[in-house]
Amino acid sequence: MKRFLHIAIWVAISLLGAVALSTIALNRVEPLNATWFVLAAACCFLVAFRFYSAFLAARVFALDNTRATPAERRDDGRDFVPTNKWVLLGHHFAAIAGPGPLVGPTLAAQFGYLPGTLWLIAGAVLGGCVQDFVILFCSMRRDGKSLGQMAREEVSRRGGFLAQLAVLAIMVILLAVVGLVVVNALKDSPWAAFTLAMTVPIALLMGVYLRYWRPGRVLEASLLGIVMIVFVVVAGQWVAAAPSWTRVFTLSGPALAISIIAYGFAASALPVWLLLAPRDYLSAFIKVGAIFALAGGILLVRPTIQMPALTRFVDGSGPVFAGKIFPFCFITIACGAVSGFHSLISSGTTPKMILHEGHARMIGYGAMLMESFVGVMAMVAACAMAPGVYFAINGPAGIVGASAEAAARTISGWGFALDAQTMHDLARAVGERTLLNRAGGAPSLAVGMAQIFSSTIGGPRLLSIWYHFAIMFEALFILTVLDAGTRVGRFMIQELGGRVWKPFARSGWTPGILFSSGLIVAAWGYFLYQGVVDPLGGINSLWPLFGISNQLLAAVALVVATTILL
Repeated sequence: MKRFLHIAIWVAISLLGAVALSTIALNRVEPLNATWFVLAAACCFLVAFRFYSAFLAARVFALDNTRATPAERRDDGRDFVPTNKWVLLGHHFAAIAGPGPLVGPTLAAQFGYLPGTLWLIAGAVLGGCVQDFVILFCSMRRDGKSLGQMAREEVSRRGGFLAQLAVLAIMVILLAVVGLVVVNALKDSPWAAFTLAMTVPIALLMGVYLRYWRPGRVLEASLLGIVMIVFVVVAGQWVAAAPSWTRVFTLSGPALAISIIAYGFAASALPVWLLLAPRDYLSAFIKVGAIFALAGGILLVRPTIQMPALTRFVDGSGPVFAGKIFPFCFITIACGAVSGFHSLISSGTTPKMILHEGHARMIGYGAMLMESFVGVMAMVAACAMAPGVYFAINGPAGIVGASAEAAARTISGWGFALDAQTMHDLARAVGERTLLNRAGGAPSLAVGMAQIFSSTIGGPRLLSIWYHFAIMFEALFILTVLDAGTRVGRFMIQELGGRVWKPFARSGWTPGILFSSGLIVAAWGYFLYQGVVDPLGGINSLWPLFGISNQLLAAVALVVATTILL
């Protein structure tokens, strides 16, 4: 009886997912309810994790909890640190779930809701999750070696060296774009800048708390961190209302870029337990909580999808970014479905921290499913707002116009209704001076999330609180990739430097750590600054470059993984 009930439950989940997915794909008659998106993603991902990931773990990788992991064999208290399963899941999810699942689907909504949604679900289950899982397994079985090291050993020395250089170059572009999205979300917003800045001392406090004051008390530290995060989100409105504090936290794009560069250096050079792990773990709570709250809000509010299934911009003439639906839908969505960047995390920090091999299934496959679910929720939030508002926020001034009146004329000419007063009222409601030309996807996603949250709790009077919570949530999402990615870049530079002078590759040698951290930060910092001063906002050109680099890196990871498995 118990077995029959178990089978019946999974059959029901599978059928519900199939019905939801077919409704999204085939419905063209009635306005589509956003509930179908939540059901399709949740059911498909549950079935994939329960059956497909279990098959990979048992039959393909033969995971064995009795084998010592690199974290156990090489524990050094800095990079190789045996870590609690849930803390590591939070760190890994926070490290991989950066701008891709938030910004990518939001920008891809330019094509309509259908192409991006189908790719998010199918691409993650069959591609992205498998890639993350297999690279994590390969690195774990090879003493925590990076993707470049494995390429050199498994393919050829020359091929591996070239792969390392290519991966490092791609990493620089990835990190520059990550930083650019944060800058565009925070510039000229004292509330948002204050909230994000306060997450750094909170993370440092959590790191010291868990390391020295109350070792192992993860729940205590988590509750403490969450309470402080909620407080600083609310306190941000008082900072924004105080003229003296407003001057301090109202930062221009270049000033924010310099601040983010300095943060990246600190995150790379400091011990992983002090800033990186607690901040990623804390942000994982915020990320998971906010996404499940968004999913719950969608189920309660049941918003109607206002973006058409396919728009006129599938031909590549869109204002948000240039490129036809093929291949730029896949390139733009990036990390939400298949991400080469994930292979660097799965062969960088995570395999050096995993405690038992059996944890790799949940961390490798499960974390990517969670990220793709984030992408589907971002797609819903973007497509549930009026298309005219969406294009006004995401379109650069050089295309849609620098004033609300000019943007309304341009966007109405494309067939999407918009009037200038709507944009003025919306900016005032969320506590911003303007929402026009906020390229990068993050502000428009925050507006969509705030509208759903405020429809559930608080109404219009709390729209500004929800908007700035969403901005903080997005910035936390994105900065965790910046700090983890910079650290991985530092590892790669040390590995390459070790070919010239062996002591440089030692993980505990402080001069090598500081020099390599400075080098990687200077590289991506240069491109970040150039993007900040770009009159088109940087995203129009840099995001497609980011997506292309990301997919090329995924191809490198696929070649290495295939070579190892065969």
